[in-house]
Amino acid sequence: MVLSEIIIIPEGDVVAFTFFIGYMAMMAASVFFFFERSQVDAKWKTSLLVSGLITFIAAVHYYYMKDYYLSTGENPTSLRYIDWTLTVPLMAVEFYLLTKAAGAKLNLLWKLIVAAVWMLVFGYIGEAFNPEGGDTTHSVIYGVISTLGYVYILYTAWFGEVAQLAKNSDNAKVKQGVRVLAWFVLVGWAIYPIGYMCMPGGWLNVALGWGPQNVDLFYNIADAINKIGFGLVVYGIAINSSNKS
Repeated sequence: MVLSEIIIIPEGDVVAFTFFIGYMAMMAASVFFFFERSQVDAKWKTSLLVSGLITFIAAVHYYYMKDYYLSTGENPTSLRYIDWTLTVPLMAVEFYLLTKAAGAKLNLLWKLIVAAVWMLVFGYIGEAFNPEGGDTTHSVIYGVISTLGYVYILYTAWFGEVAQLAKNSDNAKVKQGVRVLAWFVLVGWAIYPIGYMCMPGGWLNVALGWGPQNVDLFYNIADAINKIGFGLVVYGIAINSSNKS
């Protein structure tokens, strides 16, 4: 079936519903972030631009992913990882931008980007190249390797360089915002491994019988919470720190 054809969302298909809601929510968030750039001081405009780019890139991918899912009934794994390869490093960039005024160096930015790409590359290998029928060993090995990148970002946000820079910042809103974003990494990003473990060969698939549809359900929920939530936290810092009459 050609993806450009009009496709009807079946009643009761929760996964298809979350694809459509994800697309609309991401696009609406992008419009909001782009327009609100005019309401903040110049030093925060790049941060809001990045927030808008994150949700806009996701919205474009969700437009195609929802059609792919409805046309084939399969997980749009490759499209999803293309989205993440662009948006997750940008989410890491937000940590750098927030702490730049407190002395963050470019090497911090690159370390966060490398950790994000590491996490995604090995996650993709574990998910897309898992032998048909599901190989638990393959899933676990690449899941563990991928998690190393996540743990590095988590440590940096809570105890490492990002946390220390935020602590030394003279902006209370930055300190609070970085801590909230750290919670997003700890709690919000934890939803992704749940989806990963629902694929054939994953622990939740083997133990509880949660199938491929649960993968997309968890991923869609996680994307909406994390990408829009990240942007709203950055927006809150920017608007509260700006000197507007």
